[in-house]
Formats: sequence, C-alpha cells, structure tokens
Amino acid sequence: MKNFVFISPNFPETYYRFCVGLKKAGFRVLGVGDQPYDELNPALKEALTEYYKVSNLDNFDEEKEAVGYFERKYGHIDYLESNNEYWLRKDSILRDIFSIDTGLHSSELDDYQRKSYMKKHFQEAGVKVAPYMLVSDLESLKEFADKYGYPLFVKPDIGVGAEESYKIKNNEELEAFYQKKDPNCQFICETFVTGDIVTFDGLADSDSNAVYFTSLECPPSISDILIEGGDMFYYCNPFLDKKFAELGKATIKAFKLKKRFFHIEYFRVTKARKGLFKVGDIVGLEINVRSPGGYSPDMHNFANSIDCYDLYGQVMADNHPEVKMEPKYYLPTGARRDNVEYFYSDEDVLRTFKNNICNHGRYPKVLSGVMGDRFFMAKFNTVEEVKTFRDYVNRRVGYTSTNSSSGNKFNKVADDGNICDNHIDGA
Repeated sequence: MKNFVFISPNFPETYYRFCVGLKKAGFRVLGVGDQPYDELNPALKEALTEYYKVSNLDNFDEEKEAVGYFERKYGHIDYLESNNEYWLRKDSILRDIFSIDTGLHSSELDDYQRKSYMKKHFQEAGVKVAPYMLVSDLESLKEFADKYGYPLFVKPDIGVGAEESYKIKNNEELEAFYQKKDPNCQFICETFVTGDIVTFDGLADSDSNAVYFTSLECPPSISDILIEGGDMFYYCNPFLDKKFAELGKATIKAFKLKKRFFHIEYFRVTKARKGLFKVGDIVGLEINVRSPGGYSPDMHNFANSIDCYDLYGQVMADNHPEVKMEPKYYLPTGARRDNVEYFYSDEDVLRTFKNNICNHGRYPKVLSGVMGDRFFMAKFNTVEEVKTFRDYVNRRVGYTSTNSSSGNKFNKVADDGNICDNHIDGA
C-alpha cells in the first residue's frame, strides 16, 4: 500500500474529501494539520490511517518531524501534497528532503510561481501575453511606459491574489509606486489588459492530458474587488468554446503538468490595445498548479456533474478514469460582507432561489478579505439567470450592482422596489 501524506486535510473545510477519494483509491492516507484530532470532520477521521497534529503549519521543523515520524512508522512516503498555493514551496522542500519523487520539487518551482517565467510557457502554447519588464530602476520603467503607453499594471513577480498590485495611469503614479515599493520584493510591470478573467481549470493525468476541464468566469477581477470594496461574484462555465479549450490543453502540455490540478487564468480582451490585442483575444495571465481556491472544487462538481475529489484519488493511483460530464449547468457563487447592508436579506435569497441553491455558508476568516464573509452557490441553465442571481445577491441598500469588465461598480437607485417573488425554475 502506498503512503500519501496530505498536508492540512482540514482546511479549507471541504478538503477532507480529497482524503476520502485517496483512501477509496487504495492509499494509506496520513494527515498533518494544526486542528485537534477530536475536532476533525468524522469523514476525515475515517479516511485517515493516522493524524499528526502540529502547533503551526508554518513551523517547518514541526512538519518535517511529522513526515519523518510517518516514514519511520509506515515506510517510504510515496506522495506529499497540500493542494494549496500558500504551501507550494514548503511541500516541494519536504519532497526533496524525503526523496519523494512524485510532485514538484524546489528546483522546478520558478516556472510555476514566477509570473515572468510563466510568459514563455504561455507563448509556447500559442497564447498571447502582455509585454513586460522586471522592475529594476525608475529610468527603465519610464522607458517601458514611453514604449507601450499607460496604463500599466505592476505586481510582485511571485505572489498570490492581488496584494501589492497597482494600476498606474501616469508618470506621477509611476514615480510614487517606485518610491514606496518594497525594496526586497521583485516586481513585474506589464502593459494593462482590459478584459474579463476566464480560467481553464481541471485535473491533469500523468501524460499532461486533462482528465476533465471547465472554466471560471470572474467579472470583476480580485484586484477590482480589493480596490473598490466590491463583492466577489464568479461562476463556473462548463460550456467552453473549442478554440479556448484547445488553448487550455496546449497550456497544460507547455507547462508539463502531471497528476496535478490546474487553475490557469487568462484575460478575454474587452478593449483593444493598438498593436497588441484585439477585442476577444485570449491573453495568458498566470498559472496555479492546484485546484482553485475556497469552495471552487465544489463548483466544478455541481456544474459538471462529477466528483473531482474521487477523480483526484484515481489519477494519483495511476488509474485512467473515463469522465462523462453530463448534465452541465452554469454555477455561480455570490458573496456578501458582514459590514454591508444588502437590499435583499439572506432569507430572501434562499427563498427566491430555493430551487437553485446547492450550497451556502460562511467563508473562513482567513479568506474573507477577498472572498467575503458568506456565500450562496446555485445552478442555472442560462447565463441570463446567472446575471439575475448576481444582481439580486449583490444589490446593496441604495445601490444596484452592475458588475462589468471594468469592475464591480455600484449605481444609486431607489430603495422602494419590491422583492422579486418570481422563482427561477431549478436546474
């Protein structure tokens, strides 16, 4: 029996299902986490052969001791994963130390973490990328701006989400960024792309083929949400056009992904930029070699009528599952913030869309800054129904949400409208 060490099997909450899938596929599943054993989900306890509690998953020495303990007790460790971007590098170092020849190793990570390195792989796949430069001195930045024009977008070359990211519209803002930037962080500067973020998500097998694939559409972008204080809203779209699907499959091959989830972000251009992009062009943004964050794996399942947790176990066990993704639905998740007053109550949402809601709850506090505090997940047959759901969930008192490619804007409206009592037929 092969040994699989799963790091943080209790967070995010639904990740216990990965362990369930791995056990079903025949693995001995060994968990390392910071939650007391008695507080673990009963299904997780059932899936784990043994659990090692550490005081803090950021304490590398503790985690190394945990893996060493498992190795001494059960023999060589065959796999070690967390499926979490935050621990990607630490996972790779542990594989180096314990001679685990599966998964990514520290010497390979630049291709999957540095945005500047990702560019060449997107280009190998035939995907357009935004012109860029690594920030070194102010003079070079100004020369880049003179060549390509404003606006520009600056962000850390290695980073998750939209922290320390800046849209720069003129020389004054460029100089201000340069003066206040963290001198210990390597930044990348790109020409600004106006467009909606679309993703190519799924699971790659040992031959870099997609076992299944789907897409998330994310208007507005995370950076827009952080800058404007808006609400997270995105949806799973399993109805990919053939051209985009082929670009996604080519990207997996170019990055040589094997037995890993992928979450690849692209722009679909909504405003042309002379000499660079036309409206409708697909532009590579970045790759994440893990499942999308939060409860997005469950969105994959509901939208595509699959069980990605079970598929993960099968792929890791070198099985070649045949996946039939039928039926398919558009699957949005709309979030709300505790400090915002919404026009419709949570009870209104649950009542009006009672035939569509398939999951709802609260995000963990560590995710709430970007994701929001509570969420509603529902499935629909048409994009028009998705938009109705968005406008209903995200409507604030005194405002109506008008999510668009330009961001999460809010327009002033009267507060005396009636609650819509028309139920949308459940999918």
